Amino acid sequence: MKAIGAWRALPASEPQSLVDRDLPAPLPEAEDLLVRVEAISVNPADARVRMRKVADDTFAVFGWDVAGTVIDIGAEVTGFSPGDAVFYAGDLTRPGGNAELHIVEAALVGHRPKGLRAAHAAALPLTALTAWEALFERIGLPEPGGMAEIDAPARTLLIVGGAGGVGSMAIQLARMVPGLTIIATASRDQSRDWCLKLGADAVIDHSGDMAAELSARDLPAPDLILLAADPDAHFPVLATMLAPQGRICCIVPFDTPPDMNLLMQKSATLTWEFMFTRSMFATPDRTRQGVILNHVATLIDDGRLPPATPEILGSINAANLRAAHSRIEGKRTIGKLVLAGFPPTTINQGVS
Repeated sequence: MKAIGAWRALPASEPQSLVDRDLPAPLPEAEDLLVRVEAISVNPADARVRMRKVADDTFAVFGWDVAGTVIDIGAEVTGFSPGDAVFYAGDLTRPGGNAELHIVEAALVGHRPKGLRAAHAAALPLTALTAWEALFERIGLPEPGGMAEIDAPARTLLIVGGAGGVGSMAIQLARMVPGLTIIATASRDQSRDWCLKLGADAVIDHSGDMAAELSARDLPAPDLILLAADPDAHFPVLATMLAPQGRICCIVPFDTPPDMNLLMQKSATLTWEFMFTRSMFATPDRTRQGVILNHVATLIDDGRLPPATPEILGSINAANLRAAHSRIEGKRTIGKLVLAGFPPTTINQGVS
């Protein structure tokens, strides 16, 4: 099977940072699905994992956003059959989905929205799972369609990095919560307009003085903050902006430890969202991710969650994947970047 990966960490601008390679087809274990990959999406997590690849003479395949079709199932799998159209983010501890065939634990997989092409479905899993877990499990907003919606209090959510993949999905999910004011951050006119189009009530500039702009525009102090970009730069001012007893959920790592004392007087909380926790530690509730993806698919099929249109960069090959990684590392993307379909190309085995 065709696959794309790396032997060692290199900048995305280097031709050997991601190379095409021919690998043996994998076999599913008892609880796995074997999926024929039709489309993939590229996320900051892909670039971070690529840059941590050690030069140990092993070839690593990355990619944790997949849409495809089931072609085989493990002996203990229920709920799936060959021919099912699926989407998922998968497991960071196993080979990624930048390959023609991919193995994934069935518990982590959802059935694709019925009216969505593979290229559009591939843009959903990682961002939908991250945003869903952050908003509804970590900082406690009521889930769309739940009884808690009826008595939801008026609150304000600030999404830092609203035009990114997770930020975009978070705006769309959060606007389903009654009584919630959504403020997003963006630094360019194009990304500001994108956030407003998705449903943000207001947008402030995270490249300037966010606290001053919030005050000048008479916007409420956020009770909840989703920190989806540059936590080292933004955490100190967010701690001053946060309402007493508020919550900050961070989805990206700090380069240096933050000053947690900034939250003490407000009795505020910093919580983490790492979408791969459930699969990485094989938690008993990891089937929850399949449930969430199926719920997202239902929201899309019912018209409650209009999926944003991703930018499709071409077919799945090393050159296009390097271009996507370069875009991700430049931190100038809006929404999601997708590759779809494997072309009949000559395999370049790369160098070790």
